[in-house]
Amino acid sequence: LSKPLALGVLSCDGISSAAYGTEMMLLALLPFFGLAAFTLVQPTRLVILAGIVLVVLSYREVVSVYTRAGGSYVVARENFGPRVAQVAAVALLIDYVVTLAVQTAAGSAAIVSAFPALTTIPVIGPQILLVISVIAIILMAYGNLRGIREAGRAFALPTYLFSGTVVLMILAGLYRELAGGGLRHVPVGHGAVAIGSHSHAGLITFAVIYMLAKAFANGGSSLTGIEAVSNAVSALRPPEGRNARQILVIQGSIVAVLIGGISWLAHV
Repeated sequence: LSKPLALGVLSCDGISSAAYGTEMMLLALLPFFGLAAFTLVQPTRLVILAGIVLVVLSYREVVSVYTRAGGSYVVARENFGPRVAQVAAVALLIDYVVTLAVQTAAGSAAIVSAFPALTTIPVIGPQILLVISVIAIILMAYGNLRGIREAGRAFALPTYLFSGTVVLMILAGLYRELAGGGLRHVPVGHGAVAIGSHSHAGLITFAVIYMLAKAFANGGSSLTGIEAVSNAVSALRPPEGRNARQILVIQGSIVAVLIGGISWLAHV
């Protein structure tokens, strides 16, 4: 795979995870913090971005030394033996199963949100989320069974389209906020906690710390898939190690920009 094609193919997991990371953080924060959740999402986002930097730097070292396919499994096998390597392999398998489940569910929800009329389709309307998810999984399974090189262009194009449209959305929001009169704000409803309110300061206890930790864990879903490059280094053109390092950095930068932009838009 060339670098542009490999970036599109191997980065689809990591880049698409940016779509729902902020939403997952807000789902954990909103019931407990009200409108203040949109302020708390900002420092939580910074911690997530720091995690992305650590993951990218760590895997840069991995792909420099281990240029065969296998990623963490190969590293564990050669340094700690086959039993520890099996633990790493199981963790990778679970990671990809969960990533697939979360991403298809989030993507299906986004489609139905954009086209709510889908829920009115006879017979399948009530189960439309499940139907879309299953169809997406079948298509991805078919593409992967053909082989990563053969299905490269089919997987790369959606990745670039997704990244481009999200960046366009962020730029449009930035323009509207700075030069177009601002974005439309959500009115404060009954029972909501106003941003900057100190009337509930006494409630900041271990329960609040727990909810912040849960929000961070939810937002950490944005880190899934960044390691995919290390699992397919051998599919790259020589020099594999250098190309893999460059792809990792570019992928990490794209993910960081998307997460940062989406979180900023949610905050505004």
